Amino acid sequence: MPTHNFGPIKGEIRVITIDSESLKNNLLEDPSKRQVAIYLPENWEKSGKKYPLLVDLVGYTGSGFAHTNWKPFQESVPQRVERLIEEGEMGEVIVALPDCFTSLGGNQYINSRAVGNWADFLIEEMIPEIELLFPVKKGGGNRGVFGKSSGGYGAMVHGMLYGNEWGAIACHSGDMGFDSLFLGDFPKTVTHLEKHGGFQGFLNYVKEVKKLKGLDFHVLMMIAMGAFYDPDENAPLGVSLPVDLKTCIIDEKKWTSWLAHDPVHMIERKEIQENLKNLKGLYIDCGFRDQYNLHFGARQLVQKLENFGIDHIHEEFDDTHSSIDYRMDISLPFLYKSLTK
Repeated sequence: MPTHNFGPIKGEIRVITIDSESLKNNLLEDPSKRQVAIYLPENWEKSGKKYPLLVDLVGYTGSGFAHTNWKPFQESVPQRVERLIEEGEMGEVIVALPDCFTSLGGNQYINSRAVGNWADFLIEEMIPEIELLFPVKKGGGNRGVFGKSSGGYGAMVHGMLYGNEWGAIACHSGDMGFDSLFLGDFPKTVTHLEKHGGFQGFLNYVKEVKKLKGLDFHVLMMIAMGAFYDPDENAPLGVSLPVDLKTCIIDEKKWTSWLAHDPVHMIERKEIQENLKNLKGLYIDCGFRDQYNLHFGARQLVQKLENFGIDHIHEEFDDTHSSIDYRMDISLPFLYKSLTK
């Protein structure tokens, strides 16, 4: 039986609230006042130490607070961190677990007129507030960001776009390789939207229905991607898709806007290559049975990292996209060691 820490944590969790300017006036009218759960190690107030900061970005439909919750036969992130410390795999850290949930069901952690300027919230508002209130080591070289799925995407693009703000990143099964990830899903998305009379009808249904079904979540996720990758201020809530809603023909201009946010394409930009080269650590993994085909995107990105001479660690493992939190047993020590070497 694998080792787990099911007991109470020795440290503590505090919650801070940030009244964000970056998230105000988003077209979704989502709240701009946000909470962040902060895991603090045992005796942090008396130790006199300053700690590396890790930021946990969760996947679609998640919230940072979910990673502090009890789960059967699983560890919360604080429990996992403390076990890894006890096992000698890493040292003490402070972990920020922000609530970034949106009315479209999730977050890609980038700036969007429709959803809000989430990258600005994390970097310009959350981190300074944490530095003010808690004993974290200041400076990008002392911070790591990690996540899975949409959170893995967020970690990857933050390393790409904001290299000076982060010292190391870990991307688990992150969204990349948009051709293999999204193109096959547009027909069923368009069919489902047509059933509800288009975007507004579907979004009204989401608000009113007592229980969302699997396809509902998937279509909502596709709409969320459009709101982040190609927001349209003239569309309901700023959302759109890069296809004709009658014929499902790709709108090449709008699809190009999506691809501009694909890490596989972003890596071609010189400034992004330099940002990644400046990181202390870059970790990417994905299950080779990922049901969203993300292992192909990871392979494409890694091939380009190798071509550009960018140091990284890439691992594939025998699993799918689901229930892979155990991979943090590798990424969390990697981040700690990268930040403190």
